[in-house]
Amino acid sequence: MMFKWFKKEKPDYPEFWTRYEENFKKPLPEFADRARFVVFDAETTGFDKSRDRILSIGAVSVNNNIIEVANNFEIYLQQEVFNAESVKIHGIIRNEKVERVSEEEALKKFLAYIEDTVLVAHHAGFDIGMINRALRRMNLPKLKNMVLDTGVLYKKTRLSSNLINKDRPYSLDDIAQAYLIDIKDRHTAAGDAYITAIAFMKIMSRLKKGERLRLKKILDF
Repeated sequence: MMFKWFKKEKPDYPEFWTRYEENFKKPLPEFADRARFVVFDAETTGFDKSRDRILSIGAVSVNNNIIEVANNFEIYLQQEVFNAESVKIHGIIRNEKVERVSEEEALKKFLAYIEDTVLVAHHAGFDIGMINRALRRMNLPKLKNMVLDTGVLYKKTRLSSNLINKDRPYSLDDIAQAYLIDIKDRHTAAGDAYITAIAFMKIMSRLKKGERLRLKKILDF
């Protein structure tokens, strides 16, 4: 009996995804001060990754140790899922008069914005998980970007302090208080992204310890 072996064909992904993937053909810079980071936050209807949905995504670019305030990203998504309890946190009401786009359009724009950058978020696993769930609903793979969590990085800067609790999941409010960061725009996606970006810059300055920081070092934390 003869068998025919067929090479598994690569899925026919949409053009916006292939453009996104193309970015990863070049290596990341050796040093952190030469890398572009995108600090982002997703506001959601709740904390169940399988059931809840993204309401908005906010992001800001950090390049050459500078927060590029003018190079920011903010988008609101159309969603059928609604959780009145979560409105107390993010303040986005069902009939709020803001321009909204489909989940697919939002993710398409987000991918174009982030390219191959290193993503930064506070308690990043949740935000990345929500983005990846949305991509799965579009029959797309997971994000390819490297990811940094400011919660993890913050602990690395405080290990010598007797006040740090290694098992405590420090909130963004905790870090903002420690670094005297204004939190007036807290719990909006864009506001939280900007607060996280400031925290990230302060954390990075402490990690350097007078040395030029290699990107691989912080990615290995």
